Amino acid sequence: MDAQQGQSAPGAYLAFVERQLTADGCATRWEDWAGVPVLVGRRADFKMRWMATRLHLFTVAAAVPEITVPVVSAFTDQVMKYAKDTKGGLPVGMQNGIGAFPLLVSDRVDPAAVQWAEAQQRIKFACMTRPVVVDSARNHVGMYRGKPALGRVYASYFIEKGSQYFYGQ
Repeated sequence: MDAQQGQSAPGAYLAFVERQLTADGCATRWEDWAGVPVLVGRRADFKMRWMATRLHLFTVAAAVPEITVPVVSAFTDQVMKYAKDTKGGLPVGMQNGIGAFPLLVSDRVDPAAVQWAEAQQRIKFACMTRPVVVDSARNHVGMYRGKPALGRVYASYFIEKGSQYFYGQ
């Protein structure tokens, strides 16, 4: 569907993600990040198998004109800072961790950006991000779906949530 018929493909995909997040019990809201509407979804889960830690999961999604490696890399850093700044509660690392899905969607995507997102999970102290690049022109979602050595205990959770939120499975 094109923009003249109501909603662009990137806009329709963001609406889909919002529905998926809400159905999974995430609190969602729209924010303005320097003139760009950004969907923010958030939930927290506690599991004994995670060494009795609480994981705060942030999904931050936006439609942009074009996705390149520098664009998705900068957005990933911005989302991680946002998650750390807004998490609240105990400091990160004190039985608390942060997970984030920084998601960008566009109908103009550099294949290198998809490869960058699919290559690995990005980790900083007690904070794990799995960038998501959505090429709405090709109907392709690119994200890391592996089990890294660092943060492995959370890997199946990220794979499950990523499949549910971005693939509708």
